[in-house]
Amino acid sequence: QVQLVEAGGGLVQPGGSLTLSCAASGFTFSSYSMSWYRQAPGKERELVARISSRGGSITYANSVRGRFTISRDNPKNTIYLQMNSLKLEDTAVYYCNARWLATGSVYWGQGTQVTVSS
Repeated sequence: QVQLVEAGGGLVQPGGSLTLSCAASGFTFSSYSMSWYRQAPGKERELVARISSRGGSITYANSVRGRFTISRDNPKNTIYLQMNSLKLEDTAVYYCNARWLATGSVYWGQGTQVTVSS
């Protein structure tokens, strides 16, 4: 059974930091590129950051580049999103995503809420 379980969301003040984690199980984690997406109320889901299967290639949305850092620990089947200098506009539900282009397999987590508010 495939599972992607996000954790680490919460309420933080502007300028603060949070670290999200996503623990994966039920598939060959090291074969999948992993991503964080987010969806704010009334908006479409958008890509925040993506890391390749072995971590050699990383992509960030322009809105988070320089503030967020994505990483992965393949032996632990886990990815992370370190979020610094958080802004009000970072408020959203953050989703973990696994994708293997060779097979077309895509999995999603249930999401974790991040709220940036003073």
